[in-house]
This record gives sequence, structure tokens and C-alpha cells, in this order.
Amino acid sequence: MSGFFYVLDETARILFVDDDPILREFGQVNLASPKASVDVAADGAEALRKLDEADYDIVLLDLEMPVLDGFDTLARIRANPRTRDLAVIVQTGREDVEAIDRAFRLGATSFVTKPLNWRLFSYQILHVLRASRAVRPLPSEVSSLSSAA
Repeated sequence: MSGFFYVLDETARILFVDDDPILREFGQVNLASPKASVDVAADGAEALRKLDEADYDIVLLDLEMPVLDGFDTLARIRANPRTRDLAVIVQTGREDVEAIDRAFRLGATSFVTKPLNWRLFSYQILHVLRASRAVRPLPSEVSSLSSAA
């Protein structure tokens, strides 16, 4: 039996968006690692403010929230040229066909249902991050490409 290791062993800045304060705390505790940092937002409006203020590698987005729900938040993320290619994993208690189809039509990268298995979720995040990075340059690569032109 091997010892504990961090699944998220690559540099990543994660935004965990959920209206449940306990789940936000669990997200920070279970997903943060020496290389991965986790910021939280309580609703879509707060998430969009944070996305305007900083660059993130991935958003973990609940659907059912007050103020601005996950569907509207996802639509706004995709409508913004700065964030339209950002990886977004929907994490929700909903597993109905309508919610799944709507989330993917709006641009979800992946979809998981609650209750979350934090270890499995960490692996999914890692694989979505790797796939996302394979198809789009990192912000630092965009900067160096811009300055080379």
C-alpha cells in the first residue's frame, strides 16, 4: 500500500463556485495542494468578479445558486473573449437530462454529480486541465507570443 500523494501535482489556479459554505471549505481542503491553489465564490456574480480580477486554469461550477445561477454564469464565461476557452467542470446535485444537456450546450467542459468523491474529482480535474492545456496556450505563453510579434 502506497502513502498519500497529491493528485493535483501540476500548477493550477482553481475557482470553486458553490453556494454551500461547507462544500466550499471541503473544496479548498480536498483540492488544494503544494502546486494547486483554490479560490472560492458563493455565487455566479462573485465568480465573474473573481474571473475579471485574476486568471484561473479551471472553474468548478455549481448550477443551483442564488444571485446568478450556474447556467447563466457559464453562458457569461463563454461570452467573454478572455474566458471563453476556460475549462469549466459543472459540479451539481442535478443529474436530469435537461440539466446535463443544457450545461453542455452552454459550453461545459465536463459534468459531475454530487455528492462528490473528492479523490475521483481530483483526477477528473487533472485530466480536464491537461486536455485544456493541450488545446490552448497558457496565459504566460500568450504573453510571450504577443511580445515576440
